[in-house]
Amino acid sequence: MTILVTGSTGHLGEAIIRLLRDRGHAAAGLDIAPSPYTDFVGSIADRPFVRQAMADVDAVIHAATLHKPHVATHARQEFVDTNVTGALNLMEEAVEERVSSFVFTSTTSVFGDALIPAAGKPAAWITEDVSPQPKNIYGITKLSAENLGRLFARKYRLPVTVLRTSRFFPEEDDRQAIREGFDDENAKANEFLFRRVDIEDAAQAHICALERPASTGFDLFIISATTPFSVEDLKDLRVDPSAVLRRKLPELHDEYGKRGWRMFDEIDRVYVNRKARNELGWKPRYDHRILLERLQAGEPVLGPMAQTVGLKGYHAETFDEGPYPVD
Repeated sequence: MTILVTGSTGHLGEAIIRLLRDRGHAAAGLDIAPSPYTDFVGSIADRPFVRQAMADVDAVIHAATLHKPHVATHARQEFVDTNVTGALNLMEEAVEERVSSFVFTSTTSVFGDALIPAAGKPAAWITEDVSPQPKNIYGITKLSAENLGRLFARKYRLPVTVLRTSRFFPEEDDRQAIREGFDDENAKANEFLFRRVDIEDAAQAHICALERPASTGFDLFIISATTPFSVEDLKDLRVDPSAVLRRKLPELHDEYGKRGWRMFDEIDRVYVNRKARNELGWKPRYDHRILLERLQAGEPVLGPMAQTVGLKGYHAETFDEGPYPVD
């Protein structure tokens, strides 16, 4: 089976290609930028180019996108061209090629304003049942592409699986307050408890989705590390996450103390991956237990795949105000 992976020069695309090839799959990469993992260099907004790359393809993992870091540097039309028209081109060609599976990398950013409860309210418990409320062109276009997947699954019987992935990038945080208030390792360790996924686990989720039975049509899943928190913790997480960490994960709390680390002052959302674990057969490895083991062993917070893929950035230029401008 030949698998086309779009976005193969990016963090996740490279990780997916690495896993597929390690397992003996024939995987071809497509990206607008060249790399050792990219076989087709061009834009998914270019229909003839997409048609050429899709020839004799059996399955598609569509990870190419303009990201949140591009919101302040790219025109809204560019987001539409890449994230909507590009997805449409791929789905239409997938129908022509009668592919067995179409996996689309979406984002938890589609939840938008649903991620931030009103002042005084508990943290949000984010499952697939929460209605998206995108707040920027990135979220709008990703949700639009998801809905294209719904349409193609219903009308053309294209098997479409949408994966709403949480944070997996190794770059430093875009928020100045986090960069100035927390060591980067501390910040990422915190995120693993409620809003981050290891890139190897994220790539593995895509392979699980690829193998999902075609008869199931359209479905979507949240892809994030398994949280140690529960619904009962949400009120306290909003006002005193450190107390929750001390109560639920005392060993990790002590390990933080040895490093002078601390939890964020508040946690406003918790991503829940239960559906993906139960229905995709996804078994994410990197959770709070592995985090503790890595810290105790003096290893970096991010796993080996993240170390191998490394920093890529999102722009050719550098910015004084942070890793990228915030809109």
